[in-house]
Amino acid sequence: MELFAQSWSALRTAVGELSDEDFGRPSGCAGWLVRDLLCHLVIDAQDVLITLVTPTEAEPNRDSITYWRVSDTRPTGDDPLDALIVRLAAAYQDPALLTFHLDDVGAAAGRAAALADPAQRVATQDYALTTADYLGAYVLEWTLHHLDLIANLPHVTPPPTETLTRAREMLEQIAGTPFPASISDTEALRIGTGRRTPTPAESTELAALAARLPFVLG
Repeated sequence: MELFAQSWSALRTAVGELSDEDFGRPSGCAGWLVRDLLCHLVIDAQDVLITLVTPTEAEPNRDSITYWRVSDTRPTGDDPLDALIVRLAAAYQDPALLTFHLDDVGAAAGRAAALADPAQRVATQDYALTTADYLGAYVLEWTLHHLDLIANLPHVTPPPTETLTRAREMLEQIAGTPFPASISDTEALRIGTGRRTPTPAESTELAALAARLPFVLG
């Protein structure tokens, strides 16, 4: 719960550091500009709000790790929702409007998470899980997208060390094996999720794990 708040606050703070020109730069999500990524974050924040007010009596069948579905197919941009996000982002025109919307909905999602009962069971995507596990899953989401945000913006503050460490732990649990200690948390996350390809030296260090990459999360 605390890492959810920390990762979300850090990401929103980083958005506040953007210049208008930054919105038109490529993000770390293939095919998306920074403005497209921010529009996706608005929808993510809405999903958090919706899920937190969707209680269920069902027994949990997912946790913060098994919440993630793993594919080896990289996004192509042809998904209808992905295409919609690009159109929505372009419709904002003034970056300040997009920033305002994200700040407004994002702050509400943060408040709702802080007020939530960690033991409450919630339903989303036909899953049942505790609020703590649901919010815990988003530590990986927020941290990856924070890295996407700064991929081509070195002047923007990176994710906190604590959330990078936890996101890496989560990815390693999803993978079922650790990444080499010689690879930093940031690069393990980028390489592991296909945001960049490993160098020949990194591939050697990754050994058999290299053949299983990337882990495309959804």
